[in-house]
Amino acid sequence: MIKNLVFDFGGVVVDIYWEDAVKEFARIGLANAGVLLDRYKQNGIFLDLEEGKIDQDTFLARLSDLCGGKPVTREEAEEAWLGFFRTVSEKRMRMLEELHRKYKMYLLSNTNPFVMGWARSTRFTPWGRPLDYYFDKLFLSYKLGVTKPSPEIFQRMIDDAPLLPEETLFVDDGAANIETARKLGFATLLVEEGEDWTEKIGAALKGDS
Repeated sequence: MIKNLVFDFGGVVVDIYWEDAVKEFARIGLANAGVLLDRYKQNGIFLDLEEGKIDQDTFLARLSDLCGGKPVTREEAEEAWLGFFRTVSEKRMRMLEELHRKYKMYLLSNTNPFVMGWARSTRFTPWGRPLDYYFDKLFLSYKLGVTKPSPEIFQRMIDDAPLLPEETLFVDDGAANIETARKLGFATLLVEEGEDWTEKIGAALKGDS
């Protein structure tokens, strides 16, 4: 019996627009943005930020160096990161709210403080509800010091929630993340790019009580 639901953020809770993020970082002077940025797991200083190895100030300093020495402000960096996310779907948020009435809800995401500064604020939705409203707890890579698909980040969540994998459905758009979750005993749901998972998850949970 499924008691818990675990969602990824980018590509599941909100759509990812990789090309837009690349353009935003290129606009502030990052020449190789397309190499450093990825849909599922970042590279270079972007990965260091999402694994909590560097803080926001260090990221800004290093990003400025990569942009030819032009100082990059915190506001510019946040705007560039948010290029990944154009809109928040009201339909998805309503589904999360509905599911939260029945299941324990968790978020497990490779992310960073720039994105979460927006997502965990009232700016996240047009109706003023932050991401935290929809979940019992957020498990964020930059706070845990490890990113998916490492089994370690899953184990941290298992121990901290706490939850049993066999009682948990894991929803993600990354095949490598899904594979790790399966090996750990989670029920899984892979979300394809552009797919309406709000209907798919209903089928996956059909008959659950």
